[in-house]
Amino acid sequence: MFGEALAAGADIYGIDISPNMLSVLKRKLPENQTSRVTLQNIIDFRFDSKFDLIIAPFRVIMHIQDKDDQLKAINNVYNHLNKGGTFIFDTFIPDLKALISGLNNVVDFDGEYEPGKKLKRTVTTYPDKLNQLININFKLEWDEAGIVKTEEWQFPLRYFFRYELEHLVERSQFTDYEIIGDYNGNPLDEQSKDFIVVCKKI
Repeated sequence: MFGEALAAGADIYGIDISPNMLSVLKRKLPENQTSRVTLQNIIDFRFDSKFDLIIAPFRVIMHIQDKDDQLKAINNVYNHLNKGGTFIFDTFIPDLKALISGLNNVVDFDGEYEPGKKLKRTVTTYPDKLNQLININFKLEWDEAGIVKTEEWQFPLRYFFRYELEHLVERSQFTDYEIIGDYNGNPLDEQSKDFIVVCKKI
């Protein structure tokens, strides 16, 4: 997505807390553009310039467990926006059945991640209802030069309910926001799988 936006003429910058992920992205970018992506955290990232649009997709906010850090992150984004700028982030809508019982070895991806390269991802979750966390275990299996390789990856996600998200945003410097049901702009309804939070700096 980053490379496509850059190729289309967008003046785009990116941050990540994972050196490995940044390394993968930089290999996909022209060498003279790799400085556009830096190792930084949404809570305290710094840029000299401000932006018209900042997005935090793929559950970025859900990786922040501490409520004070969540607020710091949102306010940090606010301070990096131009007047009239937009901040968009997403969280999934909690599945109450999965929160109670968890998931056990559910295959959520089985296909090609690049032409000719297959990947299978299996997910197991261990809910922590007291601390409002989902502890996730991903098992990855892929073929590399005819050899099947595996790797496991564990991390917690802090899940949010709708009005909790509203209270969080209303505690921040943003005074204008809405929550919609998907990235196509459809309204939130019973079929929605995600909360898409669109905040405006007015």
